[in-house]
Amino acid sequence: QVQLVESGGGLVQPGGSLRLSCTASGFTSDDFAIAWFRQAPGKDREGVSSFINSSGRTSYAAAVKGRFTISRDNNKNTVYLQMNSLQSDDTAVYYCAATLESGSPIYPPLSPFVYDYWGQGTQVTVSS
Repeated sequence: QVQLVESGGGLVQPGGSLRLSCTASGFTSDDFAIAWFRQAPGKDREGVSSFINSSGRTSYAAAVKGRFTISRDNNKNTVYLQMNSLQSDDTAVYYCAATLESGSPIYPPLSPFVYDYWGQGTQVTVSS
């Protein structure tokens, strides 16, 4: 059974940084993909960044490219989302998601339809 646990959210001032963590368990092979999504009040869930383990390929939404970085610590089974230069528009609940596939032949890497497993979410609030 795949389980994902997010942590690292909180309140930060505009221009500040946060690092989110997603600790995964239940993976049975090295063939998987992990992504970060976010959902602000009244808005649809949107893909932020993704990582395909077999290829090392990463993807970023245009709104976060150059500010956010996704990375993995193999020893800790953890995927991180380093978020810099945070803005008020980044305020949302951030979710970690995973699939036991190397992506989808139909959907792009930041589509929620790619992912089968979801964490409970962690709140990020950017405010002065």
